[in-house]
Formats: sequence, C-alpha cells, structure tokens
Amino acid sequence: MTKQDIKNIKELLDTPKHIVIVPHKNPDGDAIGSSLGLYHYLLKYNHNVAIIAPNDYPSFLKWMPNENNILLYDAQTEENSDSIKEADLIFTLDFNALNRTGNMESALSNSKAIKIMIDHHQQPETYAKFVYSDVSMSSTCEMVYNFIDMLDDINKIDTNIATCLYVGIMTDTGSFRFSSTTSKTHRIIANLIDKGANNSQIHNAIYDTNSFNRLQLLGCALSNLRIVQEYRTAYITLSQDELNRFKFIKGDTEGVVNYALSLKDVVFAAIFIEDKQNEIIKISLRSKGEFSVNEFSRTHFEGGGHINAAGGKSYLSLKATVEKFISILPNYNKALNHE
Repeated sequence: MTKQDIKNIKELLDTPKHIVIVPHKNPDGDAIGSSLGLYHYLLKYNHNVAIIAPNDYPSFLKWMPNENNILLYDAQTEENSDSIKEADLIFTLDFNALNRTGNMESALSNSKAIKIMIDHHQQPETYAKFVYSDVSMSSTCEMVYNFIDMLDDINKIDTNIATCLYVGIMTDTGSFRFSSTTSKTHRIIANLIDKGANNSQIHNAIYDTNSFNRLQLLGCALSNLRIVQEYRTAYITLSQDELNRFKFIKGDTEGVVNYALSLKDVVFAAIFIEDKQNEIIKISLRSKGEFSVNEFSRTHFEGGGHINAAGGKSYLSLKATVEKFISILPNYNKALNHE
C-alpha cells in the first residue's frame, strides 16, 4: 500500500460513510478479530459500520467486544445484500479472492463500493481498489494494527480494539510459535497488552472452553491418526458418523491437524473431515519448513492459503480422498525428505 493510497483512504474516511466489513466464509479467530478490531476503530469516526460474515463461526469467539453485532449473510441474505449494495466502502479482511465468501461472492462482485483488501494470503486477486497484501505477516490482525498505524492513529487503539487484534494474532501464530511470528509481532502484542488486552483472559476464553464432546471427538481423531513414514507425513480422518456421535459443532476440529504435525520427524500433516450436507471432504494441511502446502492444495485439492497452512476440498468419498492423497506423496518425495 503506497503513501498515496494511505492519503486517499484518509480522505475517504474523513467524512462518515456507510462501510461494510467482510471476513471469509467459516471465519476463524483472525478473520473475526480483524473485523471487530477495524469495526471499533471506524466507529470512532462516526461511520455507519456493519460486519457481515458469510456464515456462523465457533462459539469460542462469541465473547469478543460487540461480537453480537456481527450479521450473518446466510441468515438474512436479502437485508445483507441490500447493505452491501448501499455501501460506500467495503473492507475485505483475511481473504484475497471473492470466492472465499461463498454465497456472498455475487453481491460483492456487483457492488459499486470502493473495496479495500487487507490480507496475508498468497496470490491476491485484483478486485480491490486499495490493496494491503503481505504474505510475510503473521496475521491480518497484525496488518490491521499496521493499517491503523499508517493512518497515524495508534493512539486511537483502546481496550476493545486491542483485545480483538490480540485474538487474531494469537490464534494465527499458534500462540506465537509459528515462524511468521517476528520480533515486531511481539512488540505489537506488547503494545496491545499496554492498551488493555488481557492476555491471560483471552487465552483462557479461546483455548480453555472445551466441552466433554469436543474432547471425546479429539480422542476419536487421534485414534484415527496414521503416519506415512517414508514421506514424513501424518493424517487424520473424521467421518460424518464420528462427528455425529460426538455432537460436533462448528469449531470442534479447530487445531486438531496440529497434533499430527507435532509428531517427531513429521513435516506434512493433513486432516480430512467428511461433510455430507455439502457433499465434500474438508481438508486442512499444515507443514514445517519450506514445504508449501499452499502449492500442494492449489494443485490437487482446489484450495490454497499460506506456505505452512492451507485448506482444500475433495468431492470424492473420504476413503477415495485419502487414497488420492497418499498416491500423490511420491511426487513430493524429494521435498518432504529434504533436510
């Protein structure tokens, strides 16, 4: 984002506007945290701001300041479509391709609003007039913090903004352990704590709210864990029947793939989750080092993301999807066994 872009955005924000903030479908901590953080910031300038999420999100995110104001597109499609149509500005956060918004794609594509993208995923599309894209960033929340800084408004960050941005940075960095966590990330986190983010309470709210069924489902997932030793790969499967048995709710499988990646000598991990309602297999991929799961997912499973974290999907059966996955691994033998 150039200095001229920032100057133009400042001019746009000088007078109250109707602004819509949009995260991606199945929003996670970074998507919700960045949306709410930006929401609280824009309210300080008396803008009419709405956050419209494509669909619902996990309950462990439903405590954040003003979270109850988030609108769900799939619950009130007509009203939310009108809001998008009437918007002066649309911020798209934590995604860079409009198809990541599911059923919202058409409404966003047809909107005449000026679009501003803030995102850290690879290969951004060109739908936005103003683009702040940086794949080296730990999270979109870190980028929203930088965006506020570019607007010379760090002094505007209060407890609400700090809390929301802390959530996204914490979750997208795996509690600050992923390689995208830099010294600057830690300095930003320190400033957010100084601004009022209660790090202990936030961590407890996100990670220490397990239900009995969720832990039972985790046990089931770990019992399904398999290792493909020659390719330093591990994977987990969860069938629809297993999800039903443990009364699965959105968010229950968050982070489960990381257990596979935590195995000694494993550099590539996957989880395959059957979704009979949508007739797909949802896939989450993680890696260590230089092995790009973004490239792997784009090539084989209609997905994408980051070098070390990506998602995808398959229209085959669960069994056939796993078989396809295993059959592909020999093509990556050199990359997976590279030291």
